[in-house]
Amino acid sequence: MEKRHKKESKLHFLYRVVMIVIGAGMAAVAIELFLVPNEIIDGGIIGISLILNYITPDYLLLSFGVFVIILNIPFLYFGYKQIGKTFMVSTLIGIVALAIIERFLYVFDPFTDQMVLATVFGGLLLGFGVGLVIRHGGSMDGTEILGILLSKKLPFSVGEFVMFFNIFIFAWAAFVYGLEQAMYSVMTYYIAFKTIDTVIQGLDETKAVFIISDQHSEVSDAILDRLGRGTTKLKGKGGYTDEEKDIIYVVITRLEVTKLKSLVHDVDPTAFLTIMDTQETKGAKFKSAIH
Repeated sequence: MEKRHKKESKLHFLYRVVMIVIGAGMAAVAIELFLVPNEIIDGGIIGISLILNYITPDYLLLSFGVFVIILNIPFLYFGYKQIGKTFMVSTLIGIVALAIIERFLYVFDPFTDQMVLATVFGGLLLGFGVGLVIRHGGSMDGTEILGILLSKKLPFSVGEFVMFFNIFIFAWAAFVYGLEQAMYSVMTYYIAFKTIDTVIQGLDETKAVFIISDQHSEVSDAILDRLGRGTTKLKGKGGYTDEEKDIIYVVITRLEVTKLKSLVHDVDPTAFLTIMDTQETKGAKFKSAIH
């Protein structure tokens, strides 16, 4: 019997739309009231649209919003083919909202003409807005979609393709705006990139820890008693000794790392720990409260 997946509820879809529009609005404010007045750009399709808007004569009536929509149309199609209808619809909502809101912000004066302030706060606001859109199922930049497609045919990863693409954009910006403005643009892109990561992954950064110890039961009990974290025991085998071993797996917050290492060392000074970053942790039994 074919298994049917539960469809997204209308209420949840409405919630996602509201968050995507809010994210697009924040990005529009960053672009129109921080970046454009100070001749600063971002990377990707937004950066190309800003440059085209700058060099296009006013009588052609082609604004930033129009360029963003036109340039993203091919990527909407590829996104639909590669990722699905929900992604395409969410992305379309974000792009159209960005174009419309940005147009209405023309009448407002820039927040600042100080380059450093425009770079930092423009990057933060842009990154937060784009991050909200991505977190709720959409996108506002087709370069990553193009990177996914090309990485299947070319010997480059998605990240490498996006990097090369943005090097070209910032080189173009140096030619159009000048070298100094291009350098501010690179700073803005970096700030926005890091902010997007923070928004997507969440502020409660978690760590996944693997512990190999001959005293695995005592270590597991200590983690539960002193840290309040449940553990999972995995079966492993030593590559050199071929001995079977129990491996403890636990997820903790970044603030609990020091305490975990201390209590494991107290129980078994010879224990082997591997601590890794995790993108996101979900589950009713996981609480981020520090014990």
